[in-house]
Amino acid sequence: MWSVDDIPDLTGRTAVVTGANSGIGFPTALELARHGARVIVASRDPDRGRAAVGQILERAPGAHTEFERLDLADLGSVRAFAEAIGSRLDGLDLLVNNAGVGMIPRSTTADGFETQLGTNHFGHFALTGLLMPLLLARTCPRVVTVASDAHKMGRLDFDDLELRRGYGRMSAYGRSKLANLLFAFELQRRAGSRLLSVATHPGATATDIVKLGPLSGVLKALLRVAMQPPEAGALPSLYAATSPEIRGGEFLGPKLKLPATSAAARDEALARRLWTVSEELTGVQFPDLAAYPRPRGAAEQATEQATEQAAE
Repeated sequence: MWSVDDIPDLTGRTAVVTGANSGIGFPTALELARHGARVIVASRDPDRGRAAVGQILERAPGAHTEFERLDLADLGSVRAFAEAIGSRLDGLDLLVNNAGVGMIPRSTTADGFETQLGTNHFGHFALTGLLMPLLLARTCPRVVTVASDAHKMGRLDFDDLELRRGYGRMSAYGRSKLANLLFAFELQRRAGSRLLSVATHPGATATDIVKLGPLSGVLKALLRVAMQPPEAGALPSLYAATSPEIRGGEFLGPKLKLPATSAAARDEALARRLWTVSEELTGVQFPDLAAYPRPRGAAEQATEQATEQAAE
């Protein structure tokens, strides 16, 4: 079975991992850095983010990793992050939309969105759109969006996106994960061969989301014992991010299998509507991805130079 030892050399590539200070985000960032990528640890908590960078450097001496603050529940923070990254990068090879909240009491983000949908979907939608110029500056960029099998309990009501008419912690979480899948699949349809967009499902993993859930302390402790460690939960994300075998538009789950999705997740009309609404509510407009010019890679440049020399 595929393991982190199968990750190819990533030297020269740059990655952003959201929520990289904990959960499956940390081993995702660690392994990318261990295999040569420059990794930007995106976290809303500066202390935890910088601590994660320190831990990565301890486990992977010589790794190129750095911290940048990002609060996905605040579009102002998302824009500031994108500006900061854009000021020091000439391109981005990989974006892992990993961070998320789940099963929390109803609240709203800084921009008035219901928090689970606002953080898990709108924040990542805006981030991806703002980083798109950097992604499209690379020849083979990838966007990996962490969803969940919980998407099957999700339902989108565009007349009540704030869930004022009824809120359930699990159903709201499922709705945000459905939005993640709709976004990942629609991104691939719009990008064509210009970009790879893959969704993943880590499986039952002992992460901070379990701590935030509505269960009692004893039940949470029992669940965490029964769940897989974050390192195992990170495998689908790492495979999607690095394997040459992955295909755009796939939904990769535990043991690197392709789990079934709900009919809603594959509803193209629903995905287009969510995309339009997301652009309107976040104020982030994506470029025409399929028409975006593809930069010439080293092999293409060498071929062109050889052709020119032969003509001379």
